[in-house]
Amino acid sequence: MSGSKSFFPTPKTLMGPGPSDVHPRVLSAIGRPTIGHLDPEFVVLMDEIKTLLRSTFRTENRLTLPLSAPGSAAMEAAFANLVEPDDKVIICVNGVFGGRMAENVVRMKGNLVTVEDDWGQAVSAEKLEAELRANPDTKLVGFVHAETSTGVKSDVETLCRIARDHGCISIVDAVTALGGVELETDGWNADVVYSGSQKCLSCPPGISLITFNDLAAEKIQSRNSSIQSWFLDMSLLMAYWEGEGARTYHHTAPVNSMYGLHESLLMLQEEGLENAWERHRVMHEMLAVGLEDLGFSYVVEKESDRLPQLNTVKLPDAIDEKKIRARLLEEYNLEIGAGLGPFAGKVWRIGLMGYSARKENIELCLGALKACI
Repeated sequence: MSGSKSFFPTPKTLMGPGPSDVHPRVLSAIGRPTIGHLDPEFVVLMDEIKTLLRSTFRTENRLTLPLSAPGSAAMEAAFANLVEPDDKVIICVNGVFGGRMAENVVRMKGNLVTVEDDWGQAVSAEKLEAELRANPDTKLVGFVHAETSTGVKSDVETLCRIARDHGCISIVDAVTALGGVELETDGWNADVVYSGSQKCLSCPPGISLITFNDLAAEKIQSRNSSIQSWFLDMSLLMAYWEGEGARTYHHTAPVNSMYGLHESLLMLQEEGLENAWERHRVMHEMLAVGLEDLGFSYVVEKESDRLPQLNTVKLPDAIDEKKIRARLLEEYNLEIGAGLGPFAGKVWRIGLMGYSARKENIELCLGALKACI
C-alpha cells in the first residue's frame, strides 16, 4: 500500500479492564531471538513455565499449562473437555462472564441450569446450595471469581466446597483474579481454574492459562463422546506440553509470547504472591479514597466483595462519559473502561492490574479525572 510505514503506537497508561500495562522486562523478553517450538531449549522453557504456573495457581496439578490463545479459549477449553451432551451443568451468573460460561454449556449441548444474582452482587452460596439440592444429577458447577463487568469478587472457597459436597466438578473463571487477589486452587478444592495473560500478570494478550485436577482429568478420560474442539483437546495438548522425551507436534506455539509469559511469572514469584495481593489492595484503597473525594460511588456496596484490581464506579447523570473517556485518551494518554450490558453508559471500570497497580498511575488518573469532570 502506497504511503504505509512502520507502526509506532503512542504510549498509553492502561487502566481499563484489560489489557494492563506490560512491564518493560516482559517487553524486553518478547524481543529475544525466536527459536523453534520443538527446540530443546524451548522444551526446557515449557517445563519452567508449567512449574511457575503451578506455583501461581497454588496447585500441584500435573495438568497445568498455557494455551496459545486468549483467556476466552481457556474458558472454552474447560467446557469443551468436560461437558458431554445432556450433562447437567449449573452456572452462576452475576455479570457478562458468567453469561459466557452459560453460553459455552449450551454450545456443548449440555443441560444448562443458571443461578442468577444481580449485577454487582457476589454469587449467592445459598442459591447455589438450593439449586444443587433441586438438581441432584448435576455434574458440573461454574462461576466467576472476579467478575470483570462489575468489579465484584465471589467467595470461591465456599462455592467450591458446596460443589464438592454435592459431588460436582467446579470450574472457576479466574481471568481477572490470578495474581491480584488470593486464589488457592488446591486449598479450596477448585477442580478447574483458568485465567489469561493480560490482566494481573502484566503480559500482552494472547495466552490463556488453565489447570485441571485429577478428578477433572478423570472425567475427560472417561468421556463417551469425542471432544468437540481439536485444538483445545487436552489429551492432544498434553502430548505436546508433557510428552516423555520427544514432544508430539500439536501446533506452533507463539514462542516469543511464551518468553514474555515466563518473564511475567518469574517476576511474580520474585515479588511473592502474597506481596502482589497486598500491593493491589493498598493501591485500591488509595484509588478508592480519591474517587470518593471526586464524588464517585462504587457499584459493589460491600467493601469486602470489591475487587482491588477492578474498580467499578457509578457515574453522575450529568456526565457525558464517552466524551470524558475520549478526552482522557487524547489529552492524557489514559485508558479507562466503559460499562458493559445494562451498565453501558452508567459506570466506569478502572483497572489496577499488575504493573498498572502503581502510585504514579493512580495520581495520573485522579488528576486527569479532576480536570475533565
